[in-house]
Amino acid sequence: MLPQEEALNILIEFLNIHGYTKVKGIPLETIRLLASIVLKENVFVYGKTIYQQVLGGAMGSSFTLTLANIFMWKWQKELVRRQDMTGEYYGRYIDDVFMTWNKSENELKKVLDNANTWHP
Repeated sequence: MLPQEEALNILIEFLNIHGYTKVKGIPLETIRLLASIVLKENVFVYGKTIYQQVLGGAMGSSFTLTLANIFMWKWQKELVRRQDMTGEYYGRYIDDVFMTWNKSENELKKVLDNANTWHP
C-alpha cells in the first residue's frame, strides 16, 4: 500500500529536487493539497455500503500510478546507487523488480531484510 502522507511528502520533495517551485503556475502547496484530495477522498460502494479508502490509493487512477512511481523513485535511490557502484543491474516496472547480484546469498538477504523494514 502507498502510505498517503509519506507519498505526498515525497511528491513535493521530487518536484523540489527537479527544480519546481510551481507547476504550470500552481504553487507546490496547492499541488500537495490537490494531490491529497485525489488520494484521500476516494470512495467506493460494496454491498450497498459506501467505504472510504484510507490506505493507498486507487491504482486504476493515472495519478496514483504516477505517485507510486515517484514514491518508488525515493525508495530505490540508494539501492540503485549501490548497484551502479558494483556494476550490477537494477530494473523496475511498476511493482516488479529485477536485479543482478554477485555477492553472497547472505548479503542479499540482509539487503532485502533491510528494505522490508522500510514499509513492512
